[in-house]
Amino acid sequence: MEKKAFQAESKRLLDMMIHSIYSNKEIFLRELVSNASDAIDKIYYKALTDDSLTFNQDDYYIKIVADKDSRTLKVIDTGIGMSQEELEDNLGTIAKSGSLAFKGENELKDGYDIIGQFGVGFYSAFMVADQVTVISKALGSEEAYKWVSTGADGYTIETTEKETVGTEITLTIKENAEDENYDEYLDEYRLKSIIKKYSDFIRYPIKMDITESKLKEGTEDEFEEITEEQTINSMVPIWRKNKSELTDADYENFYTEKRYGFDKPLAHIHTSVDGAIRYNAILFIPENIPFDYYSKEFEKGLELYSSGVLIMNKCAELLPDYFSFVKGMVDSEDLSLNISREILQQDRQLKRIANNIEKKIKSELQSLLKKTRDKYVKFYESFGRQLKFGVYSDYGMHKEALQDLLMFYSSKEKKLVTLDEYISRMPEEQKYIYYASGDSIDRIEKLPQTEVVAEKGYEILYFTEDIDEFAIKMLLSYKEKEFRSVASGDLGIEDKEEDKQENEETKENKELFESMKEILAGKVKDVRASKRLRSHPVCFSTEGEITIEMEKVLNAMPDNQNIQADKVLEINTNHEVYQSLKTAYEADQDKLKLFTNLLYNQALLIEGLPIQDPVEFTNDICKVMV
Repeated sequence: MEKKAFQAESKRLLDMMIHSIYSNKEIFLRELVSNASDAIDKIYYKALTDDSLTFNQDDYYIKIVADKDSRTLKVIDTGIGMSQEELEDNLGTIAKSGSLAFKGENELKDGYDIIGQFGVGFYSAFMVADQVTVISKALGSEEAYKWVSTGADGYTIETTEKETVGTEITLTIKENAEDENYDEYLDEYRLKSIIKKYSDFIRYPIKMDITESKLKEGTEDEFEEITEEQTINSMVPIWRKNKSELTDADYENFYTEKRYGFDKPLAHIHTSVDGAIRYNAILFIPENIPFDYYSKEFEKGLELYSSGVLIMNKCAELLPDYFSFVKGMVDSEDLSLNISREILQQDRQLKRIANNIEKKIKSELQSLLKKTRDKYVKFYESFGRQLKFGVYSDYGMHKEALQDLLMFYSSKEKKLVTLDEYISRMPEEQKYIYYASGDSIDRIEKLPQTEVVAEKGYEILYFTEDIDEFAIKMLLSYKEKEFRSVASGDLGIEDKEEDKQENEETKENKELFESMKEILAGKVKDVRASKRLRSHPVCFSTEGEITIEMEKVLNAMPDNQNIQADKVLEINTNHEVYQSLKTAYEADQDKLKLFTNLLYNQALLIEGLPIQDPVEFTNDICKVMV
């Protein structure tokens, strides 16, 4: 029998396809199953225009048969089959797609779509097989043909016997190599998992003989091996069903089956779009944060299907980073894929889908916030940090989209509130949205800087996460109200009488404060009388864009650049300590230095900042005690 060479293709091309185009060897089964599904689809389309053909879906299936003894794996279909000419054209010419030609000749109807596009998927079989044998009998033909190839050297075609229409592909699986376990492609449970992963939603049954241990009838402890034919795939994907047919339990089961998480989803989004680009999507907002969510190992992305066939496990382009917590899938017939059907060739289509998905997610979160606040709070406690990162990232490009989803703990409500809710409660005379930063709610409530704002009856938002102030600095304002830290040099709430008194105190004690500033040279920008303190003797305020909490965060980073906030040491001139300072200034400069350093270190401790010399600090305390 004469061996024929592949037309117009070299050994190098086939080698490249086998070793380079596909990133994962298990993909070969997806490709062969997709081709088998195409072959059945072609009969369906013929039946639409040929009255002599009837299409009974129960007669059409795909069968997978593994034989460990002969090291063969068969993929059998009851599809349209191929004639000798079609075997020559479709398998003898690499990258010529019979499916693509069929699509061009036949108008697709009833929501069906031919999967194959490029005619190279068949050759992925050579990644795992030494030899590939194809026996096929075309619809309406009396003859069957056998195509055999061991790779780039070429192929043979001869007549053979086959009773039924369809195609049977036999792969002679390679022997194991040092770094490759080819035996796995003969293991029925491994094959089953590959089918479930990639081809679960092929519309025709994919059958396999599965052997299981079962209790012998009439016995209590004797087992026997029973082999039964099972349908492996689900066939009808949940996303193609009408929403009215589905319950919350159906969506939760899908979430569990797809292993999107070990929790239950807080909410789901089921959307079908039939416009410039068609797609179906099911998205989930998880209840709990994955253990690796804020680690480098976490991968964002949605499962991407093309006509029910899994193309990518994690398509990152479908989700913005700030919605990276969303799980789920997208299925579209309109994607432009590359030759291996693993990578998208054009991102314009994907961007359209991604933009729509982003709007859907935001709308669902807003609905949760409005209708089931307890669920939204639970979500926010897990993923609110990511929304704040979204506000801060990309120079604030997404702040308008995310600002209404933000929540912070309220000094008045004693719970998380939105910025809109804060604004709605603001007294008419209040100029700013006030916030205080610290490691915890308890610590913030004890901050001296909050006294005057609280005394005015103004609500304070508590920032307890390292990202909070950075996000707010990027936001700048909300509904024309600027954000203002309670530690800011200008709170915008002092009355004229207080300003006058503070100015008089500063003038009266100018020399005292100048002396204290000299003692603390390089540590503080200024020392002045405080307008915000009521019961506490001392605190820091800040000037400029960098606050003390931001200083902590920046200096905790690996590339610590020793960034410092411009600190002002504020003294409560109505406190007893102030009188001690005045007395020391007039009579004992050493004592003034002692008191100044103690007050400075006290302010550091209040802010949770490290004392530069703890030994000196303890010695200073001992001096005061003695």
